[in-house]
Amino acid sequence: MLKVDPHPDYPPEEGCYIRGNDRSPVAVVIILKWDQDKVPPEIEALVRAGAEAGAALSGTLQTENIGLEKVICNIVSNPNIRYLVLGGPESPGHLTGDAVKALFANGVDSKNHIIGTEAPHPFLFNITREMIERFRAQVKLVDLQFKQDVDLIKKAVWSCYQEEPVEFMGYKLFDPGAYPEPPMSGKITWRILQPYWEPQDEKEREAKRKAEELMERLRQRSAERQKEKGKNDCD
Repeated sequence: MLKVDPHPDYPPEEGCYIRGNDRSPVAVVIILKWDQDKVPPEIEALVRAGAEAGAALSGTLQTENIGLEKVICNIVSNPNIRYLVLGGPESPGHLTGDAVKALFANGVDSKNHIIGTEAPHPFLFNITREMIERFRAQVKLVDLQFKQDVDLIKKAVWSCYQEEPVEFMGYKLFDPGAYPEPPMSGKITWRILQPYWEPQDEKEREAKRKAEELMERLRQRSAERQKEKGKNDCD
């Protein structure tokens, strides 16, 4: 069974996850609806169960845009990961689980908007279309959302490790080996926090870029003037 080295930067994005076996065929994502300092023990137990059972990465996911983009970046940088086990509750404010499932089922439109989700801001503006399509091709979803069961998470991870297909919750799971393409180097680029303000086409994006360059030049000039003024005051 073919296994490969992840990208040297793997995992490229920080987050609330545990890094496990880099050769594992599965990552575990638990939806989070609480602040990080208020995560209940049962959610922490689901994350630990994924890591202890052998997941490559096991952690929480809160938002349907930047949070999901980080998951995609980390997974496409490791071709050995072929399954995403989704667990935990739903996030009422983000509908993150709904967005994840819609991404697998429908993909994104021309504006990188996840098709067919009720999530309020399901925009993946900070990563490329190539990364999104690679994620959907490389990874199969195992949907365990709303099943708050540590043993189910462990059984799902175990099933993904098998050499021959096994039945699990309506899925046929086994380790097919690494995805037959090199790992992708993925990092979030723009880090857009308010996607509804994102430019809608290349013309708007170019105008935004020029505006940002102008603002940076103005900031530099202001800093130089302040520095010069301070020097004169000392003379």
